[in-house]
Amino acid sequence: MTSRERADESGPRYLLIRQLRTLMTELDIRGARFARTVDLHPTDLRALIALLDAERDAVPATPAWLGRKLGGVNSATITSLLDRLERAGLVERTGDPGDRRKVLLSVTQRARDTGREFFGTLIDDALTALSEFDSHELDVIGRFLEAMRSASDRSTDDELGTT
Repeated sequence: MTSRERADESGPRYLLIRQLRTLMTELDIRGARFARTVDLHPTDLRALIALLDAERDAVPATPAWLGRKLGGVNSATITSLLDRLERAGLVERTGDPGDRRKVLLSVTQRARDTGREFFGTLIDDALTALSEFDSHELDVIGRFLEAMRSASDRSTDDELGTT
């Protein structure tokens, strides 16, 4: 991108960034509302989302993995977070059959049902909106979202000095 394009905040790239920021803000507000409704801290909700994604991607989730996914949260904080989620019946901790020293984390059916109850309409509406796009357009949208996630990861690494 040229410095002229960067300076033109009315251009199509900046419009997309503003639209993405607006969507992120709306989703953040919705997530905070859900967290309050089920008496969770917003970080607890982020942990549940990370664990759901891990299950969908067949990634073994451990407390250390979750700490990294949440931006480097320390083990004591992760333990407290998992204690809250376990008491609420939203997460289970089980021993890893392949390594007895490890603890594996999983989301309970209650957590899935509670999330679906709250976010089900949003998910259905998003799927309806996406049905208007053909497979090529969906591929472009997917590449865009992945590029934005990578850009966010890079800027976070720069801010934390971890690059």
